[in-house]
Amino acid sequence: TKEVITIGHNMVITTGKRTYSVQEIMNILNISRTKAYGLCRSGTFKTVKVGRIIRISKPSFDQWLDETN
Repeated sequence: TKEVITIGHNMVITTGKRTYSVQEIMNILNISRTKAYGLCRSGTFKTVKVGRIIRISKPSFDQWLDETN
């Protein structure tokens, strides 16, 4: 899947997703919703809040996951 993002007058085409949902990190880590939201609040990886929705930066999360024992 290709995603097209327009920033000002520049168009950037990326492949794949740039963020995970809280539900996705729950599934990846096999953890509870409470634990997932706790990780998001802890600053362990980059998150962005859009209204009431939290999205987790995929590169930041993936790097954290790769570096975790």
